Amino acid sequence: MSDFCLLTSDFCLLPSELHLSSDIMKILSAEFVISAVGPKQYPIDRRMQIAFAGRSNVGKSSVINALLHRKNLVKTSCTPGKTQLINFFIINDKFYFVDLPGYGYARVPRAVTDAWAPMIEGYLRDTPQLGAVVVLFDVRREPDERDIRLIEWLRQYNIPAIPVLTKADKLNSRETQQTLNMIGARFGPSDKVLLTSAKSGKGMNELWGELGKILIK
Repeated sequence: MSDFCLLTSDFCLLPSELHLSSDIMKILSAEFVISAVGPKQYPIDRRMQIAFAGRSNVGKSSVINALLHRKNLVKTSCTPGKTQLINFFIINDKFYFVDLPGYGYARVPRAVTDAWAPMIEGYLRDTPQLGAVVVLFDVRREPDERDIRLIEWLRQYNIPAIPVLTKADKLNSRETQQTLNMIGARFGPSDKVLLTSAKSGKGMNELWGELGKILIK
């Protein structure tokens, strides 16, 4: 586990990074832009995009809302995984958060499930403004083949991935460590994993620290 880094409350930025990241973390505005069904509806300006991806019910909406200090900017679907839309939000009029469709919900029709892969891969492949993808894993769940496929796509297209475990408040420290070991074994020693809880706010500053490194490039 020594090669696989867990960022904790002891995480700190370099002094030169701290000021820039603090400015980024100060949310002055966060607005919904569009729910896109395809590339023709994607924003065409050159602002950087940070995408969030993960299985349905992973807590993606809650993480984004917690980062932005908003309660309901990103809506939680009543039918997880069923709506295949890419949602764009503009933050501080400077960059986008992009909420990618969730995947892996058992009750979704096969046709909808089959549409997920080309939509997500197309976005990853054809979006030059994409700075990084926050890949969310439920701390209680083992990664499945779609999680693995997503990580493989990111590596294929040389897109930085920020692995994040959600719902950290749901497990004790021993169970959490087991999940970290499993994620590390699956996705290799060069990644860093952030442990977060939208409910308690755990890990949100650390996640902003990682996002800040991407946004200030």
